[in-house]
Amino acid sequence: MTWLQRLFNRQSKISRINQKPVRGFWQNLIDEKLSKGETLSVVAPMADVTDIAFRTLLAQYGKPDVMWTEFVSADGLNSPGREVLKRDLEFTNIERPIVAQLFTSTPENMKKAAALCRELGFDGIDINMGCPDKSIEKQGAGAAHIKDWKTAQAVIRAAQEGAQDLPVSVKTRIGYNKIEFMGWLPKILECNIPTLTIHLRTRKEMSLVDAHWELMPEIVKLVRDITGDLSEGGTIILGNGDVKSVTEGKQKARDTGANGVMIGRGIFGTPWFFNEQEFNRGKSIEERLKICIEHTKLYEEKLGDIKSFAIMKKHYKAYVNGFDGAKELRMELMECKNATEVEAVITLWLEHHL
Repeated sequence: MTWLQRLFNRQSKISRINQKPVRGFWQNLIDEKLSKGETLSVVAPMADVTDIAFRTLLAQYGKPDVMWTEFVSADGLNSPGREVLKRDLEFTNIERPIVAQLFTSTPENMKKAAALCRELGFDGIDINMGCPDKSIEKQGAGAAHIKDWKTAQAVIRAAQEGAQDLPVSVKTRIGYNKIEFMGWLPKILECNIPTLTIHLRTRKEMSLVDAHWELMPEIVKLVRDITGDLSEGGTIILGNGDVKSVTEGKQKARDTGANGVMIGRGIFGTPWFFNEQEFNRGKSIEERLKICIEHTKLYEEKLGDIKSFAIMKKHYKAYVNGFDGAKELRMELMECKNATEVEAVITLWLEHHL
């Protein structure tokens, strides 16, 4: 490479970093929060959890600031099975703003999938660069991107090209086998993303250790040094890991300088999670079980023709626990094959126990 080529590459890199990101809906949202001195609370993308049935309940009982879909394969959206997979991208207007999360290691497939999400009417696109699932990593996607920043950048830029005027964000981790965000995150930030979600564990740590919230102030400083303050178009920073309530999440964000939190496992069995008042008050056993029935009916109505009813059973473990007779009721629900049977079992249980 000649000195002239090196100079051109350096100038191109500086130009990309100085370029303002496409913020889209994030702009109005963060402006509103900043004006009120508030932080963001968003729902994490989780396979077989944040589907349209569960998101409908979230919108009804306690809507987060931003909805995320389950993560969807960009490769699959460019395959013969595309039409079935597109069902994972169905949503309703009550869920807005809603972001479609995609994963791949193939830039061209990401570009086409991002364009599709734009056509489908999503408010934004997010790229999964943190999933530790081995089947995802074998495709060079998810957390595997942490070990291959060049492909990661190519995938982000392809998404931006396909998304056009939609904002493209990234969710990732603080490292692969070790904490290495000082080297990894700047590579992502070179791509001018409006929002960065950090799961505060390495890929190796999975969820086996406490999230490293003590590192968030250092991460915030790094992001601010590279992208500038929010008023200058700087990247919005969301922390993820071990947030057990919206109240706790707000405190973690304030204590560390993050702009908000993304919450995952805490929402299991609690569609009212993001309604602070209702969450703090708590739901009665009867209320919880009736919402469980509602969830089951929604799942069967919206996804019963393409997904196994067995997926619902992971939710029963969350809805039905912590009260006398919960184990026996849960065992009965695990034998159910449809919403009608679930409603009958719960109704009978309520008649005999409450």
